Amino acid sequence: MFVFVLAVVFKLCSIQFVQGDQYRELAEKRTVRDFDIEPNRGNVYSADGSLLATSIPKYDIRIDAIQAKKATFEKHLDALADSLSLYKGKPKSYYKNILRKARKNRNRYFLLARNISYSDYLRMRSFPLLNLGAIKGGLIVEQTTRREHPMGEIAARTIGYERIDDNGDVYRPGIDGAFGEKYLRGKMGKRLKQKIGNGQWKPIADFDQVEPQDGYDVYTTIDVNVQDIAHHSLLGQLEKYEAEHGCVVVMDVKTGEIRAISNLARTSKGTYYEKLNYAVGESHEPGSTFKVMALMAALEDRVIDTSTIVDTKKGTKYFYGRTISDSHRGGYGEISAARALEVSSNIGLATIVDDHYSKKPEKFLDRLTEWRLDQPLGVSIIGEGKPDIPRPGAVNWSRNALPSMAYGYNLTMTPLQTLAFYNAIANDGELIKPRFIRSVKSFDKDIEVFEKEVLVDKICSDKTLGEVKDMLKNIVIRGTGQRMYSETFSMAGKTGTARTDYANYEEWKEDKKYISSFAGYFPADNPKYSCIVVIHKPSTKVGYYGADVSGPVFKRIAQKIYTDTPVIDEVEDLVFDNNNVDADYDVYFDYANKYKVLMPSVVGMPAMDAIALLENLQVDVKVKLKGSGTVKSQSISKHQKLKANQTIVLEAS
Repeated sequence: MFVFVLAVVFKLCSIQFVQGDQYRELAEKRTVRDFDIEPNRGNVYSADGSLLATSIPKYDIRIDAIQAKKATFEKHLDALADSLSLYKGKPKSYYKNILRKARKNRNRYFLLARNISYSDYLRMRSFPLLNLGAIKGGLIVEQTTRREHPMGEIAARTIGYERIDDNGDVYRPGIDGAFGEKYLRGKMGKRLKQKIGNGQWKPIADFDQVEPQDGYDVYTTIDVNVQDIAHHSLLGQLEKYEAEHGCVVVMDVKTGEIRAISNLARTSKGTYYEKLNYAVGESHEPGSTFKVMALMAALEDRVIDTSTIVDTKKGTKYFYGRTISDSHRGGYGEISAARALEVSSNIGLATIVDDHYSKKPEKFLDRLTEWRLDQPLGVSIIGEGKPDIPRPGAVNWSRNALPSMAYGYNLTMTPLQTLAFYNAIANDGELIKPRFIRSVKSFDKDIEVFEKEVLVDKICSDKTLGEVKDMLKNIVIRGTGQRMYSETFSMAGKTGTARTDYANYEEWKEDKKYISSFAGYFPADNPKYSCIVVIHKPSTKVGYYGADVSGPVFKRIAQKIYTDTPVIDEVEDLVFDNNNVDADYDVYFDYANKYKVLMPSVVGMPAMDAIALLENLQVDVKVKLKGSGTVKSQSISKHQKLKANQTIVLEAS
């Protein structure tokens, strides 16, 4: 027994003195450790400074019910219960009972309020007992942040978010996601917490050991007014045509800044919400909006001109064993190349491209490559779709590939890629990368500024550009888009109607599905904005042509932008020559110098000029005017000497 006791004493001494530091460190690691504190994520702003996304701090207030001494607890209990009653509405007795019960049960993590605002947090910190802090009063404060979009669901997908799931996978859609890691996220803080049992951790102090650093703010190119117009214009049309989904993008012609982008998809209940960023990420066959690119290539290569005659037959034509049809019954017969685009003739464009490029398809494809139509734009938002323009040797290449591509099939592009090309036409041939971000700031300090980025200096000659602009304008005046025509407001663009999900043609005939689109710019002569509208699978019972489905959205956006957000032109020089004004002034100046005390003839002069002249004579007279406009008669005849305080009556028409 004596030896056993000696062994126990020896082991205790060894643990206490030899291995003591090791065990104390292990115990501290198990009971005390640092926790990451999330920083406030940077804000996302619109072009005019409106808040699009922000992080709202939220607080949980708890109390360590046994931290305060008994005398301190009893002293402040009544007042604390009274404050909680006023704040939360339940009787004072209720809070006294639950606080006493928490102390009796030795609850060191008792919840008083969850998910409260900063102002409520400050209010609760001032309550009796809690105002003594963590050491004397047992106050426990835990802060979290919640991301909110003040504009609601409008542009929610484009504004985006950054989320990490339970498996550690990161999801970063939209602007918030694209710039989250680099700018918006900020740097983590550290807070020391102590384990108090049952898997619960209590902050040791009511301050952070390392304060988190808030993220930078991102200023977007989105215009809140234009965004609202685009969103509701698209939503109304989707509901009318019971479409599956759709998107709209509005872009500033000169800068490439995206002023609005909306993506809406239909739910099982028939409502619409921002599900995916279709404008940026969804590649599909563009249909007739691609005919502009096909015809422009032929014009730029000088294989045709706008007056070249194309035989579109009677509405059907065979190409390598396959029939191509036009939507117009009976066909258009022989028409010019320009007219073929205006009426959107599939046969016309297929014939032009097949006749001049079938033996050298690379020449046509190289022109598309020169325009970067086979490459992503490289926009800042994650998830941009890739275009697919096949070349000889590809799986989807055949003798019918070129004729099909001429009218927008057998290739895929995203709506934003199509819009960028139309914007280049409006911008005198300069192809610009679409831009969602203007700058990144820390308060008023610029961290990074994003400038206009030119992808192609000039996509074609001025001659080709002028011809294409005229055709796009005529499409709205007398072509497939003539239902959009307005005498008071000019627009230019191209309609598009493409079949979709037609792999099984027999099934497609039973349930026809289309993609309706319109791409263009406005005003037609001095473009300010370019815009594309794409609507997928509208109900064929209501309508499916691009001019009927997507065109009205484009028109509504164009007109409302200029009604609600007019463009202000700056006058560069206020000094200009006007012969009529100069002549009138010379007459007035001569009269003013010649007639000092004699009555001049003011008949024929503007009434205001006549009054000014008479009131500036050397004789102080009174002038009475009847009517307005030009002086018809005067009560005192010409050259008569005037007297002081004499009244002169002028009659004007």
